[in-house]
Parts: sequence; C-alpha cells; structure tokens
Amino acid sequence: MARYQTWITTPLTRAAAFAELSRFDRAAEWDPGVDEGSMLTPEPVGLGSRFVLHARFLGRTLPLVYEVVDFEADTRIGLRAENAFVASDDTIRFETLGAGAEITYDARLRPKGLARIGSPLFALAFRRIGDRAAEGLRRHLNPDPSA
Repeated sequence: MARYQTWITTPLTRAAAFAELSRFDRAAEWDPGVDEGSMLTPEPVGLGSRFVLHARFLGRTLPLVYEVVDFEADTRIGLRAENAFVASDDTIRFETLGAGAEITYDARLRPKGLARIGSPLFALAFRRIGDRAAEGLRRHLNPDPSA
C-alpha cells in the first residue's frame, strides 16, 4: 500500500474550505493529474455521493468513481474509489486555525492484480503525484491577493 499525507493551511474558513473540497468532481481545478471530473449523484454532497474523476497514472488515463463513505459537514470527508488496477481511500479533515483552516489530506492507494508486482515503483509514482496535487491544492486554497 502506498500512502501520501499532507497538511495545508488556508485563509479560507473551515466551512469554505470544506465546501470547496467536498465537491470532489472539481479536483481538476487543483490536481494536475486529473483531466476532468463530474458529480454522478444529485447535490448536496453527503454520505453516498459519487464522483467520477479521469486521472492520469503511469501513462494511462483511468476513470475512478469515488463514493463518499464518511461525512461530517465542515469537519471530515472520506472517499473511496476502486477499479481493476487500484483501490483508493482518501480522508480529508478540516480544523479551524485562527481565522482560516488547516486541512489534513491522507490518501492510501492499494495496487490490485498485476499492478501489485510493481508496488515499490507504484509507491514512488504515487508520492510524486501526491506532491504535485498538494502543491496545486495549496495554490488553489491560497489565492494570491495581488493577482
């Protein structure tokens, strides 16, 4: 299993940050590894909501259908996705930090089938992808006021 964890601070309130990230179909706005996403279930986002992301990984673009499996408004959202090659569990936690928020993003990726053979390389690739996504998320949640 590969794991990626990061902490991000933002001037957005905890509620605003939660509202932004709970719409997981918008991940392409901050994750350079995601080409596009869409929400498969009606709003509002809650337990059982589903999203599909078309993500690039190891030279391929694969659809991943994420389902919200844990949900506490403004505090925590847990998402799970699985396809023939990988199972993904993402947990995003939100805490108030001064006037803004601190976000803890914890992603776990388990290769499946033949993908398990390259597990060490898989973990390295996942770390690089996670670093790029985290940097994109930092920029997205911390807009430059001079821009």
